[in-house]
Amino acid sequence: MFHKGTRLPGISAHGVSADRVSAHRVSALRMSVPGVAVLIVGIALLASPRGMLAQRGGGGGHGMPTGANTGTGPAGGVSEKDDLKDFHRAMAVQATAEQRAAFANVAQDAQAASDRLRTFRKLLLKVPASSPLSDRATALDQAIEKARTGNKNFLGSFSSAQRSGLKDIAKKLEKADSDLVKQIKTLDQIVQTPKPDSEQISSSAATLEKALASFQSEQLALGRDMGILLPVDGQDLTFNLPKVTNSIDVAGQPISIPASGAVSRTSAEDGHNLFSLKLTADLSDVQQNITGILRSALNRSPRCGERVEIQQATLTPLPPADSLVVARLHFERWVCPPRPVEVADGDGTIEVRLTPSVGQDTGLGLVSEITRVDADRLLRDLLRSGDLGVTLREQIAASVLSAMQKGTDTKATLPPVAQKSATLQKAQFQSAGAHQLSLVLDGQLQLSDEQTTQFATQLKQRLAAQGASPP
Repeated sequence: MFHKGTRLPGISAHGVSADRVSAHRVSALRMSVPGVAVLIVGIALLASPRGMLAQRGGGGGHGMPTGANTGTGPAGGVSEKDDLKDFHRAMAVQATAEQRAAFANVAQDAQAASDRLRTFRKLLLKVPASSPLSDRATALDQAIEKARTGNKNFLGSFSSAQRSGLKDIAKKLEKADSDLVKQIKTLDQIVQTPKPDSEQISSSAATLEKALASFQSEQLALGRDMGILLPVDGQDLTFNLPKVTNSIDVAGQPISIPASGAVSRTSAEDGHNLFSLKLTADLSDVQQNITGILRSALNRSPRCGERVEIQQATLTPLPPADSLVVARLHFERWVCPPRPVEVADGDGTIEVRLTPSVGQDTGLGLVSEITRVDADRLLRDLLRSGDLGVTLREQIAASVLSAMQKGTDTKATLPPVAQKSATLQKAQFQSAGAHQLSLVLDGQLQLSDEQTTQFATQLKQRLAAQGASPP
């Protein structure tokens, strides 16, 4: 409460005027977001054996895998009990850290064999069958045998749960291995004849290449089932983001900020994956408590000097991408010699436009602009062109930005593997209907194949730790 003293003549609490403020009143407020705030990430596990990866095709809704049931029960008449069974099965067959490292070597050996076979086939086009070609075939045999041996050792590392849960895909891989052995033996027999026929060698090498490709395909399918590998290049890959709620504390009262979204792969080349990031944060609770938020940040009542009291405030969408804060306030100025005396007071309203911004080095920010002032003569001037207006505008923007940053805290929600590789590209406010405000963040995430696998696994482990079952 303010205590009235002697009021200067000409300062009234009733006379009101309206003024439009020029463009030079615009100021950018920026605060670095720890780890670059981009999104709140989670993952929706599917109820299929390859549960954690949502394959997206045509017709899928936003944030949901294609074919997902939009009703209240599981799709296709599958019971929730069956969903949970598949979920536990998917968890049981997940690779250990040692198996992940071993699989990386196994896949590398298989690719090395494929590269050597490709070189062998190119050589057939340049030189006729000869002794050097036989030497090349021997080197090819050794590369394929190394890949096969590593694969057998990898299958031998399975736990009883993995052997049971992966028996079908393991049988397919074993059959592909058997076909590969058959084709390499056929090629060896042709090459080792006294006068090998070039056309026969070329035909046999082509058949061998198909067998090796099938072997690699089944190997990668096994890796995906074990949570080691993700869908191959060219396939859409989407991680659905479940709702996660952060909160800020204002005068001992928590204010919730729920957020959800999706992470979708846009390109994959040479082991590098580029994902688009999208997050929508619900600021409804911030809107309902904006008066308390601004009072906590702006109210001041010094013994001498300028006193400010926020009486009421609103935060609403301002299409197409901004928001508007309207704050009604009471102002007093006190001087002290020889005792505190009030020399001026007044009531007024200040409107501040907030525009989200993204800086390469500064991260998420807000550009603030005073768009309208309604106040008495002295207070109007202080708000339009004085330090009081600048201070209030900056404090309003800082208060809203603080809530935005807290609601998109990546350290609390994003797996460690992705915290340093995410970049924010665009931020905007949007109307969620009935004057409800939301914040939409768009960005990118760059991950290697190994990091993408870790990203998916860490999200799944977090979901499992929370006791959640697949939607």
